[in-house]
Amino acid sequence: MNPYHQKRTVFGVDFSGAQDAGRKIWISCGGILDDVILISECFPAKDLPGSGQRRDPSIRALRAFIRKKRDSVFGLDFPFGIPHALVEEGSWEEWVGAFPDRYTSPEVFKALCQAASKRGELKRVTDVEAKTPFSPYNLRLYRQTYFGVRDLLRPLIREKAVCVLPLQKPQDARPWVIEICPASTLKTENLSSPYKGSGRDRRAAREKILRRMEKTGMLKVEKTSVRKRIIEDRGGDALDSVIAAYATFKALNHGLASDTSLPYAIEGWVYV
Repeated sequence: MNPYHQKRTVFGVDFSGAQDAGRKIWISCGGILDDVILISECFPAKDLPGSGQRRDPSIRALRAFIRKKRDSVFGLDFPFGIPHALVEEGSWEEWVGAFPDRYTSPEVFKALCQAASKRGELKRVTDVEAKTPFSPYNLRLYRQTYFGVRDLLRPLIREKAVCVLPLQKPQDARPWVIEICPASTLKTENLSSPYKGSGRDRRAAREKILRRMEKTGMLKVEKTSVRKRIIEDRGGDALDSVIAAYATFKALNHGLASDTSLPYAIEGWVYV
């Protein structure tokens, strides 16, 4: 790993566009020591300063949190873009800037994308390559995409408070932000199995996934209390944030390799 990269703290964020996003968004944090990410914290967004259960204050608090972590890299699990064929702007930054005027609500976003695609839901090239489960405007994902782009990424980009990679060039004094997908990471690691839910089997699956990630030698959970919180979270959001941190660390470890030619320069890149 590049020694400079080792100076960055890694954050994995399991994002949500739900009304009670403060409860559903989870954040994992880890430092890097000897090419291992040491997970030291795992908590919901409602625990951030100035946050709460509702979507607007929790995303606002997450935005403030990211802004302050200059020597960090954040892996966020929502689409940063849409298929190139549906973009009218000349660049990704222009598309993000025009986003709230073009798409005045999540429903308008979904409807316009569906109408423009004409032949069902389109995926980005990176979605196909990373084997993500859904199109960015799929029924299960469109709110996450909408509020992630409009309320989290766009304000940070307008303030020049972050560098969104590989769509923007990295700068030393700003947090780096990348797109990840826990489901794709689990597929890559051959760890896919049902783990969300309250049953004993689902709890065992969460524990197994966490243990298998640790056996790679790339991740370690430092505290018993943090481990318990990850495994006991029935929704699987805490574990998803750890998987997000793991994927982010892997990307950092590989030098954040990507393709910045078209269509990736418009659609974005999913790191797995």
